Amino acid sequence: MRKTAVVTGASSGIGAATARRLAAEGFNVVLAARRRDRMESLAKEITDEVPGAGKVAVVTLDVTDQESVDALAAGLAECHVLVNNAGGAIGLERVADADPADWQAMYDTNVLGLLRVSKALLPKLIASGAGHVVNITSLAAHANYEGGAGYNAAKHAAYAVNEVMRLELVAEPVRITEIAPGLVKTDEFSLVRFRGDTSKAEKPYEGVPEPLVADDVADCVAWAVTRPAHVNIDRIDVQPRVQAAPHKLHRI
Repeated sequence: MRKTAVVTGASSGIGAATARRLAAEGFNVVLAARRRDRMESLAKEITDEVPGAGKVAVVTLDVTDQESVDALAAGLAECHVLVNNAGGAIGLERVADADPADWQAMYDTNVLGLLRVSKALLPKLIASGAGHVVNITSLAAHANYEGGAGYNAAKHAAYAVNEVMRLELVAEPVRITEIAPGLVKTDEFSLVRFRGDTSKAEKPYEGVPEPLVADDVADCVAWAVTRPAHVNIDRIDVQPRVQAAPHKLHRI
């Protein structure tokens, strides 16, 4: 019997790569994000091109909207794996120059979004008898850097939620995993952070010979969720070889 995996933020980047990879691993995949057109294209790609892919469903989801999250949960017959990937960074301003609205937006997606979706799907994850929640955080959840306070704060909070969930669910058949990527080059993460400024968006990757790509993170997700049910992978920190810390990169 195929298991069902729900991936939030599945319209691009790490979420899309994770959906492809989990489909290749034999999961039925539920793509959940705001941009339905992109997900429909991805669903067709997976169905047509991924050998052995199971069912692929598309659900329009805004993790900041409780009604949207409730509709996702109501439409699911079952859920074995939840990948909380929706989130992101806005701005790189110092605390003295920060806009509280940017911080609010980051907290609402990275933390409250994680809460809303996890809470809504936990009954189904428990009922599956072998549930697994994978929370995509960041190295920013564990190491701070100048200009990163808002994103640091949100991802530190997501890390805290991840750890508390593991404590609270220890008696239930649900595994909890955190995956904390370093520098990952995707089409949109940096572009969103710098509010569409393409020149600024490329700066973090300049001179970095081989940053991570979305497939590298998807590989970590796939490995964690395919371990035997009694094995919990607590946390995976993954960064390119040329990165020693969020603020320490070898550039050429």
